[in-house]
Amino acid sequence: MDNILKKNISIEKEIDDFLNQFSEAGLLFKSGVDIYLSGKKDRFQKTIDEITQIEHKGDALRRSIEEKLYRKTLIPESRGDVLDLLESLDALLDRFKGALYRFDIECIEIDPKFHDDFKELVRNVVNASEALVQSSRSFFKDISSIANHMHKVSFWETEADKISTMLQKRIFKQNEMRLSQKMQLRDFVRHVDKIADRAEDVADDLSIFVIKRSL
Repeated sequence: MDNILKKNISIEKEIDDFLNQFSEAGLLFKSGVDIYLSGKKDRFQKTIDEITQIEHKGDALRRSIEEKLYRKTLIPESRGDVLDLLESLDALLDRFKGALYRFDIECIEIDPKFHDDFKELVRNVVNASEALVQSSRSFFKDISSIANHMHKVSFWETEADKISTMLQKRIFKQNEMRLSQKMQLRDFVRHVDKIADRAEDVADDLSIFVIKRSL
């Protein structure tokens, strides 16, 4: 139950870098939503460019890690689980980028009365993803500490669900809004909330990987 990479410094560093990219994508997503709501379009475009670069770097790191795992025949007993985890995290990183692009493409109008709720939803979603990052680091480096982080993924996912439900109810109570506007906002709220849902799914898979390593 020690370091799963058995002190292979090269691949351990790449996994650290990959997890850093994932964590930074979450922070950029949060920052990007704040910037969008403040109406600073130039800065928002810059954030999209930055998160796109991070997504590309994350893809490159994942492919490099996968190649090393196969070429150097590392951790054959856990290789499949590690590959599944990396691919799931990479897909989540792409969801952050996709959500910002959806803002840009659809030019979503969000009434200021909803801004605080949107920010809280995003904050909970990013907290869930960051707890998943910390859980993943523990999986690779110190599995005995993973319980300190895993439960936080579910906690923040539940908080995100609460805000999502409340926000959707508020949206549909607005008589002055067209139905099409309400539906667009509802769909986007769900889209953001699903990032936390998926983070919890990955955490559930990770808990199974942990059990398998203990056998």
